[in-house]
Amino acid sequence: MSSLIQKSGKRPYLIAGPCSAETEEQVMETVMQLQQYCSIDLLRAGIWKPRTRPDSFEGIGEIGLEWLVNAGKMINVPTTTEVANARHAELALKAGVDTLWIGARTTVNPFAVQEIADVLEGTKIPVLVKNPVNPDLELWIGAFERLEKAGITDLTAIHRGFSVYKHPKYRNVPSWELPLALRDRLPVLENNRRTIGARSNLDDPVCWRHRKKRPAKGDLLCNLMAAGQHVVERCAT
Repeated sequence: MSSLIQKSGKRPYLIAGPCSAETEEQVMETVMQLQQYCSIDLLRAGIWKPRTRPDSFEGIGEIGLEWLVNAGKMINVPTTTEVANARHAELALKAGVDTLWIGARTTVNPFAVQEIADVLEGTKIPVLVKNPVNPDLELWIGAFERLEKAGITDLTAIHRGFSVYKHPKYRNVPSWELPLALRDRLPVLENNRRTIGARSNLDDPVCWRHRKKRPAKGDLLCNLMAAGQHVVERCAT
């Protein structure tokens, strides 16, 4: 069971920060804007970015961990970043990142998840696990089981939708039956930016049909993981 949401005690549980940490100045500026406009629960920044094709920016790397940790201390908010392999996990733990998340492209690979679990064994660090890119509930559950076998019990699922080829509207199809099937076992956070793909779709029923009531225009829907300026705009509306 995750302690992250229990400690927060409020909804929505908001995770925000730069999609990718590029410079120390960019991280600090984003954090200052977030502090001005939002009350966030977890500060995120992408240190390593798994890109589809080579020759794209794949993250600033290890040096960005210090920027993230210092930014979190500056606003007294715990931090998180994505780890895709054992080395990433080792470096994040050493740097003092508070929470780790496993991305969709890693969840789909049991070997990678097992390597990360082996590194985390003996720690009590919270871990967020995104759904695999393909709609496979057993594969998603398997990632949690690997972490649980390593003694990691502070676990939260993140639903970000499932990849399809050239969907006419959504970046990732939600397939709500899969995250709903996890709710009795684990808390599930909604990463609606990944699902809807565009701010113009935010008020679409796909974003709120699983909730008890339709949110008012401009509400923060569940969990939002996005670039800092985007979050500032959303919080200010």
